[in-house]
Amino acid sequence: MEKVTYKVDHTCYHCGESCNNSTIRDSEKYFCCSGCKMVYDILNQNNLCTYYDISENPGITQKDEVRKNKFSFLEDAQVQAKLIQFTDGTNTRVLFYLPQMHCSSCIWLLENLHKINAGIKSSIVDFPKREITIDFNSKECTLKEVAELLTAIGYEPHINLSDLNEKEVKYTNRSRIFKLGIAGFCFGNIMMLSFPEYFSSGIYDERGFRDLFSYLILGLSLPVFFYSASEFYISAWKGLKHRFLNIDTPIVLAIVITFVRSVVEIINGTGSGYLDSMSGIVFFMLAGRIFQDRVQSSIAFDRDYKSYFPIAVAVKNGDKEESIPVSKLKVGDRLVIRHNELIPADSILFYGKASIDYSFVTGESLPVPKGIGEIIYAGGKQMGTAIEMEVVKEVSQSYLTQLWNNEAFHNDNEKQHSFIHQLSKSFTLILFSIAAIASIYWWIYDPSKIINSLTAILIVACPCSLLLSATFTNGNIIRIFNKNKFYIKNATVIEALANATTIVFDKTGTITKSESSALHYEGIELSDFQKQITRSLAAQSTHPLSKAVFNELSQFPLLTCTHFSESTGQGIQAFVAGSEVKMGSYFFIHGLYKSDDTASKVYIQVDGKNMGCFVLKNKYREGLSDLIANLRKKYSIALLSGDNDAEKKYLQNLLGNDAEILFYQTPQDKLNYIALLQKKGKKVIMIGDGLNDAGALRISNAGIAVNDNSNNFSPACDAVLNGAEFSKLANLISYAKEGKSIIIGSFVLSILYNFVGISFAAQGNLSPLIAAILMPASSISILIFTVGLSALFAKIRGLS
Repeated sequence: MEKVTYKVDHTCYHCGESCNNSTIRDSEKYFCCSGCKMVYDILNQNNLCTYYDISENPGITQKDEVRKNKFSFLEDAQVQAKLIQFTDGTNTRVLFYLPQMHCSSCIWLLENLHKINAGIKSSIVDFPKREITIDFNSKECTLKEVAELLTAIGYEPHINLSDLNEKEVKYTNRSRIFKLGIAGFCFGNIMMLSFPEYFSSGIYDERGFRDLFSYLILGLSLPVFFYSASEFYISAWKGLKHRFLNIDTPIVLAIVITFVRSVVEIINGTGSGYLDSMSGIVFFMLAGRIFQDRVQSSIAFDRDYKSYFPIAVAVKNGDKEESIPVSKLKVGDRLVIRHNELIPADSILFYGKASIDYSFVTGESLPVPKGIGEIIYAGGKQMGTAIEMEVVKEVSQSYLTQLWNNEAFHNDNEKQHSFIHQLSKSFTLILFSIAAIASIYWWIYDPSKIINSLTAILIVACPCSLLLSATFTNGNIIRIFNKNKFYIKNATVIEALANATTIVFDKTGTITKSESSALHYEGIELSDFQKQITRSLAAQSTHPLSKAVFNELSQFPLLTCTHFSESTGQGIQAFVAGSEVKMGSYFFIHGLYKSDDTASKVYIQVDGKNMGCFVLKNKYREGLSDLIANLRKKYSIALLSGDNDAEKKYLQNLLGNDAEILFYQTPQDKLNYIALLQKKGKKVIMIGDGLNDAGALRISNAGIAVNDNSNNFSPACDAVLNGAEFSKLANLISYAKEGKSIIIGSFVLSILYNFVGISFAAQGNLSPLIAAILMPASSISILIFTVGLSALFAKIRGLS
């Protein structure tokens, strides 16, 4: 009886990927590649295998080898000066971006680097930003060695061209936290010292205590007025300088009037003022801003083309290969570009077979084969074996740089002002009208009450409730967006989403899954032998479609090909096991042109008989049909693609006959299309993924970059959506609309409080007790209203 042997496929102990019957092992531990095994060996030798106990298979596959001397450029003094944050000649500090960080094992290992290299003194991880700060002794360990150590354990630092630019160091806004703390402390104590005033209705006999408490309250209010509230003064002043009445202007007016009137009352002994209300307003408004801002610091939204460029590139100098900074590249340099490396400058192919992935630049889904002597533009990625190229244009003059020089990328103006400011402006005009009417009334009947009435109205009708409702609602919406892996740049993006009328999609990488496609066969069924000889012929070509056919028929062993020939751009043919096999374009097989003969089809002929064709189709994201069906009910839909129109029929059915679908679109075409829609009065959401969409994303009212890994780079945009959550897009946009409704609803609620307060104020009878009750009651009820409703709507939308 024939013995049957079954092979068991193990998963890699380091990264968890399939080992594909790899024989690399250590005792009972299997590894998918020698790279993963090497990382394990390093950790094992340094007693750091706890890394594998914290999380299961925490590593990242190391199948792609890092070329030797990749970090030689870190020995360049100029590069070091740009990257190093601090050094005194011995103690040195550097910060690296490590996009591979993803779990607690990563944090544990990266904060124990000193156990592997004694030259490293400490390492601190900022997990939300995927950054690590390393302090090392530069006499025991070089910057290059630090980068190589990180790479050796699977965390290659991502160092790009933008890291060499002078950048403004952004510090955490701790001053706002200090302001909040001081305002909270003073507010609490002022409230406590005001209790005698509250419970005696402002009339108590102990005059000495009353004066003492009043001056203590005045003292506590000074840091609130002069320090904690300072950012409202600055914001209002900036608005007035630009002739723009923002919401901070009436708030500042209320704060100043409250403070001045209170000081006058205390000094004159006519009352204790409203300093408790003033401190409370400042405290709650600062709390709202901190709540809104604290969730927006982990994603970068303004990356330019330099963020995609490597900091250095391999250059051939005679027989030697050296790594030099991209900024030092010059015309005539000979580049060596390896698999998956980006081409930094327009160059001519000098040696090797180039298969360039331009999907990120142009949207073309298939890699483009290039021959010797052809020009290859910057921004593409080589897929396959190493190639050599000669630089014909410096980086600053390359195609990608010129694309980024478009005016759209340099317009830093705000896309729109929040409706909050417009609402506040109207509210302020009404408020002034009421104050004027009340003043005229008291001027006629009792002029002594004019000042009291006027100042009381301005105090009690402060639009702080509008600011509170906006900050707490937006803060909670941003928090819920983040939970659903939808990261927005700032709160105005919520309004832009809510006001949209048109949604424009990119295709490749946006509604399709990046680096994923499906191949199927149409025509006369192929026998196993015909599949085998077809695969054998496909193995002779590096064309992406031939590779796809080769991989699709992977179960068939290869046969020897003879009399192989290739017609450039058309197809290939050979004799395999006595049969003549041809594969290529429709024209190559049939000798005729066909209108729908696209680059996504490869036709097969065996012994002169036309068999059929393999068709490469994109894999569309799950839930796309339902998503489009939902969006079509409320929005105009369009699709702009840099790819060919092979799937136009399918897309037209999917998006509807009224949807505009355009193919072969350049980045400039996309930008122009969005601008044209906006000229027609449309509010546009652009959804893209690559550099070819960057201009359109930038000028649209809301640009959303879809990214299958939120730690990867995305073009400049207003929001980043994780590809796994793409099907939630309709609900996310609807939720943004509901957020705007919540803000308006809470503002209406606050107006009810204002009516009560104004009715007392207009009569000149606003007591500190009424003010003390109205202020916290309105603030707390608005907080409950906004946070509660935003949580409820999130639950209804399935976003909680």
